[in-house]
Amino acid sequence: MVYYFGRMAHSIISEFGDFALFVGKSFSAVFQTRRLPRRVGRAIYEQGALCLPVILIVGVFTGLVLGLQGYYVLNRFGSESLLGALISLSLIREMAPVLAALMLVGQAGSSLAAELGIQRNSEQIVALETMGINSFGYLVTPRMIASLFVFPMQTALFVVIGLWGGSLSGSLLLGVDSGVYWASIDSAVESGDVRECFTKAAVFGLLTIGICAYHGFNAHRCRAATGARAVSASTTRAVVHSSIVVLAADYVITSFLV
Repeated sequence: MVYYFGRMAHSIISEFGDFALFVGKSFSAVFQTRRLPRRVGRAIYEQGALCLPVILIVGVFTGLVLGLQGYYVLNRFGSESLLGALISLSLIREMAPVLAALMLVGQAGSSLAAELGIQRNSEQIVALETMGINSFGYLVTPRMIASLFVFPMQTALFVVIGLWGGSLSGSLLLGVDSGVYWASIDSAVESGDVRECFTKAAVFGLLTIGICAYHGFNAHRCRAATGARAVSASTTRAVVHSSIVVLAADYVITSFLV
């Protein structure tokens, strides 16, 4: 039993070290990448525009559910006027950065892991390195830089859509005065809440895109499978590990900022 846990701990530490080196190589390749702004723009399109529908849909339904649940909780204490404060702080401080990150992982992150896994499996990455092209700068660095911009922007959009969803369920369906709802939001939200929201979004973006790129880039190291199965396994691990890291990082950041 001790041997088993020792091997597990060694594997986790070794994996963490490899990931840290991977991220370091990716950022050190910034000055070795040709046409970096163009590649970053393409990555922003992949992570931003293509993921916009899922952010809008999940954001509005999150606001609708928060409006319903928040109203019935506050109604027990005669505090329906605080519905806007409840929804806004719930979205800005916790739900928006976490849910937006999870949705982006499910679409952009899984796509990235599968793409890099296929490129590794078909030896396209080896071909790039043979031609003297920095594979980190060509494939990974633009995606990680783009995540620092896209995740905060998508999170901000999620918050706005969620607030309107909460207004829809609270004001139109349950009778809370619209002016009271938005005034409650204005009085409750502070600059520190917004900073925490954007900090979480940027950290989540860097971690999740880095993890997805790491697993796809190293799909050939999968011991359980080879070929197409290795790509599938690496993509699955990328999504699962990214989702876990989002929740763990959320707790760590909140514990320092609260």
